[in-house]
Amino acid sequence: MSTAATRPTRTTEPARTPRLRADASRNRERIVLAARDAFVEHGAEAPLDEIAKRAGVGNATLYRNFPTRAALIREVALLVKNRIVAIAERAATEAAGPFDALERFAHETVDEKVGALCPMLTNRVDLNDPDLAEARERLMLVVGNLLDRAKAAGEIRPDVAHGDLFIALSQLTRPLPGTSCHILEGFVHRHLQLFLDGMRAPARSTLPGRAATFEDFHGDH
Repeated sequence: MSTAATRPTRTTEPARTPRLRADASRNRERIVLAARDAFVEHGAEAPLDEIAKRAGVGNATLYRNFPTRAALIREVALLVKNRIVAIAERAATEAAGPFDALERFAHETVDEKVGALCPMLTNRVDLNDPDLAEARERLMLVVGNLLDRAKAAGEIRPDVAHGDLFIALSQLTRPLPGTSCHILEGFVHRHLQLFLDGMRAPARSTLPGRAATFEDFHGDH
């Protein structure tokens, strides 16, 4: 009798645990994405209560996942880097050709708003954080491969490098002084395409200075 009574508990408990973990994971990602958007609009001091509201969770859920603002900012940095790596990996395997892959990567990456986040992440995230360092290395490798493939195929002018692309992505997603982020968003993809067309081979001009490389951004975010 006692054995039979305990069986429902033993069989149903494992079914509940994964579901709770999945819900917690989704809540955590919603919080981080909401924080990313709030930091873009309001800076690093964006109200945490507002972030919780945007994420559709209670304040207790936010603080349970991220007891400090610094912990939340670090997670935003890690999430954005990992999402950009995933974008590059998908583009490399799904796009029709090398330049198509680079083009797809660039357009999807600007939606991550990396330029608007750059000043905050640079000043508030530990440069020596091992998880962030690993994500940065993966990012440089996969994006470097995208550009190198396009260049080897003769689709990219030879006098540009990886850093040139990152400068463009950063500058195009950084709000202009005195303007709204939402106003800028309407023009980002248009101006990005102008830049990408300028990267195509054959080159129509000689670029001044030297190409920017990943080494120029060593230690940056």
